[in-house]
Amino acid sequence: MLKSGNPIGNKKIIVIAGPTASGKTSLAVSLATHLKCSIISADSRQFYKELSIGTAKPTSDEMQGIPHYFVNSHSVEKPLSSGQFEIEGRKLVAQLFEKEDVLIVVGGSGMFIDALLYGTDQIPHSPKARAHWNQEFELHGIAKLQEHLQTIDPDFYKEVDIYNPARLIRAIEVFESTGIPFSFWRKNTEKKALYPLFYFVIDLPREVLYNRINQRVDEMIQKGLLEEVKENMKFRHLQSLNTVGYKELFDYLDNKKTLEEAINLIKQNTRNYAKRQLTWFRKNKDAIYLNATSTDEQLRTILTSI
Repeated sequence: MLKSGNPIGNKKIIVIAGPTASGKTSLAVSLATHLKCSIISADSRQFYKELSIGTAKPTSDEMQGIPHYFVNSHSVEKPLSSGQFEIEGRKLVAQLFEKEDVLIVVGGSGMFIDALLYGTDQIPHSPKARAHWNQEFELHGIAKLQEHLQTIDPDFYKEVDIYNPARLIRAIEVFESTGIPFSFWRKNTEKKALYPLFYFVIDLPREVLYNRINQRVDEMIQKGLLEEVKENMKFRHLQSLNTVGYKELFDYLDNKKTLEEAINLIKQNTRNYAKRQLTWFRKNKDAIYLNATSTDEQLRTILTSI
């Protein structure tokens, strides 16, 4: 268990993290049902009302009556940064802890989980550098950001979502304003959790995870992902839509790829993204890993640990 920087009575947060398609939602709902508590989503794509199928957003049936926060909470037209999530999320945590002793934070976005638990203020900001690289992104696209970050901070490049321009720009901004790679700041900034914390990471065998990813993508197509992408064509210029599952189908609609090519690329890019997610979570030395493929077995491990 991690030590808290501000322990308050017997309040505690349980984190269920892991790569996409690892079963975080079903495990979180099972645990919340057992503990009779609420769930806060830290999935940076499930915030958005306009995106559902491609983000594997939990349905009302899957939520099983458990209160979920930060699901359908924002619009892609007003994207939520990790800093904003920290502010809004911590305010929500304080409110929920007035009536609950335990909260579950679930998600695959390591940067957003860290923002909520540890805060973001300890790493410097440079509005000037950020503005410059936002302009570079508008003029030259994401490839230039990827190439520059790989040059200045190859360690962070290996674990960041390289299709997320906001995260690439943040890392470049930190390096340009301090001369120190973002990866160094992350490793050497002392982390103190806001509340007492148990941090679990689902880490399935690779073959199992990849099969789940491939199956999920096929299910998304069957459920109407292509139609959802068409409905969001007007938002394709936004950073929120420059993400796996959407950008590949935009290329199909632009006649740059066949539908089969786009679907296969979604699977490949999702597998690559899952590897980056696990790389991020493995930085947390206090994490407890859940290797069982059964939700019931995972649940027993968690209940024993807490």
